[in-house]
Amino acid sequence: MPTFVQILDFIGTFAFAISGIRLASAKRFDWFGAYVVGFVTAIGGGTIRDVLLDVTPGWMVNPVYLICTGLALIWVILFGKSLIHLHNTFFIFDTIGLALFTVVGVGKSLAMGYPFWVAIIMGSITGAAGGVIRDVLINEIPLIFRKEIYAMACVLGGTAYWVGAVVGLESYACQLIGGATVFLTRILAVKYKIGLPLLSKNE
Repeated sequence: MPTFVQILDFIGTFAFAISGIRLASAKRFDWFGAYVVGFVTAIGGGTIRDVLLDVTPGWMVNPVYLICTGLALIWVILFGKSLIHLHNTFFIFDTIGLALFTVVGVGKSLAMGYPFWVAIIMGSITGAAGGVIRDVLINEIPLIFRKEIYAMACVLGGTAYWVGAVVGLESYACQLIGGATVFLTRILAVKYKIGLPLLSKNE
């Protein structure tokens, strides 16, 4: 039976794959191109994290990530017209994937004995890096580099996860708190147009 963390990882994979495929369809990619964008979106951050942690990336030992991306592609093909009319669909799936992948990255790093600051960075990479690769592939400025809060939500969620661990909460409670922090931070930031100050050149 899959563990709770693995279930989170699979749901995050599906959510991120849909977000990538949805954007690829808006750019009129073919099915294969959309699958590639969805797959890279789903596994990009986790792959970078695992390479840095000297661990074999999960998709290289378990085909479920390929399968999840395929299911996401089928979902978009079948319900694509409905998704197009739901303007917030990409945002919701992207935010879900961001939250779930962040807590997976933080939890994996802490379980391997790394300090909290490394875990927070790894969680942020897991959550945000796949979206960066996705945006590059579809020729968009990555969200992480825009005014909109994205990676900072991962940092706050990772910090909340670590605080929960420090006070002695169970791992699943830390995961819920961390994931909810990422999700709510991004939702509220977009709803109320909260962003970090832009760096302007001195004239």
